[in-house]
Amino acid sequence: MTVTPLRPELPALMVEEQVRLALLEDLGRAGDITTYATIAPHLTAAAEMTSREAGIIVGLELARTAFRLVDPTIRFEAMVADGDRVSPGTVLARINGPARGLLSAERVGLNFMMHLSGVASYTASFVAEIAHTRARVCCTRKTIPGLRGLEKYAVRLGGGSNHRYGLDDAVLIKDNHIAVAGGVASAVEAARAYCGHLVRIEIEVDGLEQMREVLTASPDVILLDNMGPNLLREAVDINAAHWSLDTQAYAADPRRTKLEASGNVNISTIRAIAETGVDYISTSKITMAAPTLDIGLDIVIS
Repeated sequence: MTVTPLRPELPALMVEEQVRLALLEDLGRAGDITTYATIAPHLTAAAEMTSREAGIIVGLELARTAFRLVDPTIRFEAMVADGDRVSPGTVLARINGPARGLLSAERVGLNFMMHLSGVASYTASFVAEIAHTRARVCCTRKTIPGLRGLEKYAVRLGGGSNHRYGLDDAVLIKDNHIAVAGGVASAVEAARAYCGHLVRIEIEVDGLEQMREVLTASPDVILLDNMGPNLLREAVDINAAHWSLDTQAYAADPRRTKLEASGNVNISTIRAIAETGVDYISTSKITMAAPTLDIGLDIVIS
């Protein structure tokens, strides 16, 4: 039976905290002086938020919260849902209420939606490049400070997967850890004793001989750093031989160590990397280099 995963959700407390900080940054010490100076308090307005290009929409609750926090009487009606694919000209939301609040919250709401929709849409382009393989595109800890949870949410809505959220939810042992710990076996043994059986352990390697050594410790995942397609294919073969698996059994066997490729991953290289047979491909491009999705908000004149 195939199970369709539910769409991810953002905790309401996370949304409010992020939006409140963004509004305080924008309103500064004196508030929206342009709007205060030009718009009388009694005036109301209606507006439409529209996508000006095709993409995947993310951030509607952040935008809704921005308008609510500025003025609770503003009405925000979402016309689509987070994760929906839209075409140019699609109306994403209709907003109406006191004009001052609408204008003051506009930029914060749009900023969240443009950035996160861009991350989801760019992630989707990477996912499409490797849809014919079993590999999964993963984001990394290279995120805009303060926005990691939001960006990882957007990655998932774009069809990607999350690597660890931070230093506290998974073990990733690198060369310096191994050097100080006294070797691969010592580092893995110490990690398992410290973290317990629910925490996955990954070890980074930068060569095939190091990979062979690491395999003896049976980590959950091996991170193959900055290896080209030829080396990655060899790594897959080494892994299969270590677990005594043939080509047919390799992908499905739950015992084996999973392989993750990282380094020099972009929209032009990811297809060749995925076709080597690795399980995961991690890249900072989908968060740090994603272009924004063009979204506008215009007053509707009746």
